[in-house]
Amino acid sequence: MNRLYRFAVLFVCSIVLGFAFNLFLLPHEVLSGGITGLAMVFGLLTPVNTGIWLVILNIPILIIGWMKLGKEFIWNSVFSVFITSFAMQYIPVVKVTEDALLSTVFGGVIAGIAIGFIIRFYGSTGGFDVIGLVLTQKRDIPLGGLIFSLNSGVVFISGFIFSWDLALYTMASIYITGIVIDRVHTRHIKLNLMVVTDRGDELKNELIGNLIRGITVMDGQGGYSNTERKVLYTVISRYELAFVKSLITSVDARAFVSISETVEVIGNFRR
Repeated sequence: MNRLYRFAVLFVCSIVLGFAFNLFLLPHEVLSGGITGLAMVFGLLTPVNTGIWLVILNIPILIIGWMKLGKEFIWNSVFSVFITSFAMQYIPVVKVTEDALLSTVFGGVIAGIAIGFIIRFYGSTGGFDVIGLVLTQKRDIPLGGLIFSLNSGVVFISGFIFSWDLALYTMASIYITGIVIDRVHTRHIKLNLMVVTDRGDELKNELIGNLIRGITVMDGQGGYSNTERKVLYTVISRYELAFVKSLITSVDARAFVSISETVEVIGNFRR
């Protein structure tokens, strides 16, 4: 992926995230979850801007990410966190609507879209995003649901500091954000791919050369035509589907392809 394109997406989504916070969530004291939510709490209770707290609280989390997820991921995350922090200092905290529920829903949706694309382009907003990504390396857990679970503790903090009405709005906001993240970030979804083709060896070599996936090759025979064909079977992530379809079409445009969502993968599968 072009690095400039990746940073452009991270830049835009980080600013959009700042708008979601300052125009929808913060004006009604509806918090985000996890580290970002704590930064919002400190920003509301102290004269220090929420964006500054966001940087301070993310430092130990990013160190963990550096050790577990690699340098490129951390640099992308640092870039995203600083852009969001910078944007939040210059975007005015104003109410787009006086209705707290509308702000909760739209703020959660916009934040979810922004965070989903940031994660999809190999970055994060720091905080529990990093912890969630570390945990999903071991198991195919929906990231949005995991982040929602990790972030729920902020609801109780906001309930004691502000009011339980706002705590419930916060719960609704992070729940909506989690759902939207899972609609954008679909790496946890695994697909069964079966291809019946007359050009088995050529297609096998093309897939192996462009994917980090094992492929099982079986002999097949057309039930009607009795023609001998090769059947290729593998499991891919949802992210790889568009790329794989283009590879198959380029080698054998007449190949029969069956794609279905798998429930679980056990064994040697690179996540």
